[in-house]
Amino acid sequence: MSKLAMLGGVPAVSTTDLGMFKWPIVTPEMESAVLKVLHDGSMSGIGITENFEAGYAAWHQCRYALAHSSGTAALHAAMYGVGLGPGDELICPSVTYWASCTQALSLGARVVFADIEADSLCLDPASFEAHITPRTKAVVIVHYLSHPADMDALMKVARKHGLKVIEDVSHAQGGLYKGRLLGTFGDVGACSLMSGKSFAIGEGGMLYTNNQEIYEKAILFGHYERIGKLEVLKLPEGVGMLPWGGYKYRLNQMASAIGLIQLQKYASESAEIDKAMCYFSKGIEGVPGCRKHYPVWPDSNKAGWYASCMHYYAEELDGLSPKLFCEALKAEGCEGFRPGCNFPLHQARLFYDVDIYGHGKPSADAHFKDGSLARDCTGELPVSSSINQRVVSIPWFKHCRTEVIDQYINAIHKVIENHKELLELQGQDAKEVQKGRWSFTH
Repeated sequence: MSKLAMLGGVPAVSTTDLGMFKWPIVTPEMESAVLKVLHDGSMSGIGITENFEAGYAAWHQCRYALAHSSGTAALHAAMYGVGLGPGDELICPSVTYWASCTQALSLGARVVFADIEADSLCLDPASFEAHITPRTKAVVIVHYLSHPADMDALMKVARKHGLKVIEDVSHAQGGLYKGRLLGTFGDVGACSLMSGKSFAIGEGGMLYTNNQEIYEKAILFGHYERIGKLEVLKLPEGVGMLPWGGYKYRLNQMASAIGLIQLQKYASESAEIDKAMCYFSKGIEGVPGCRKHYPVWPDSNKAGWYASCMHYYAEELDGLSPKLFCEALKAEGCEGFRPGCNFPLHQARLFYDVDIYGHGKPSADAHFKDGSLARDCTGELPVSSSINQRVVSIPWFKHCRTEVIDQYINAIHKVIENHKELLELQGQDAKEVQKGRWSFTH
């Protein structure tokens, strides 16, 4: 066995190939498109954005798409679009980015967190159903770390109880569940398109749906320039062209121009990423302590593989902590290995105790006249509470350059084979609890 780099040995990764991780891939077509918008002085128009929306809707075979200034804004508009309001509850998986749900508080609703499945890391259908109350209006289903949620089981629960379904596809643009594009199962899909995501346009988001009322309510909420085009919503006479949410959620057209180019090249770039990531996953198959995180259903995938992870079983490595495992890989010259995933949101006091808007009581309880308390609604979520000890983020390869990926594969094998030597360094680290991160990219 070769000596670990952490103990003075030669690192397993000798090639520094920055192109393997650089994202997004900028092309002359993207540069030209941005410069044209800039020189035309049309950054704040909507014509190019409308073309981008039309292309995005066509891709998903949806009737409507509405671009937003961020994924946070798109999800906010989706919540308003499905009618979430004062005294309502929104169910959301605990392990996700905060923008999947925090906006509900601004609408007078509260967030009730449900547990995730240990294998998919997505919303657990049984926990989802167990958290439904007469106050529940909607659920946010997150396709987490580019893995599809179990949409058949989750939609069955939602329809049984008459709940609105918002799909958060921020981690999985273009992903498939049983041959169908994510975001098209529920009442409305929404996602981030910021520069760190697999479908990257800079800073932006997209809402898409087949429901005209949800689409028009999203316009009414934050797109004042389009209010005159509403068809099904009947507004009180004399209200004027004012956004009812008081928000200006329009996407700038430089980002839209990039989006139009991304629509042309996303499939080929995603295919290259998939080839690389599947090659990497195959290379560590059967290694003690490591299991791939990948959908089991036919015709399902991880599309762009954004923020991907692997399952980590410390007990198979004599208790080697995920933190020290990742530090050893970093010493071997590897990029992209980090312990844990997102911080469990059900452990954040914001959703229970904070008076955000000056109600004189926690904002999560301000509009609930039945005396119910947000803190009593979620309860114990055992998987969410422990998941940060059970997963490790993996490198996000953008090209299938096997000579580079092989070095990363060899590094994992090397660390696993020498893991007993690392245990001697572990000491107090074995008792540390990995709490998770708020975000992967900002």
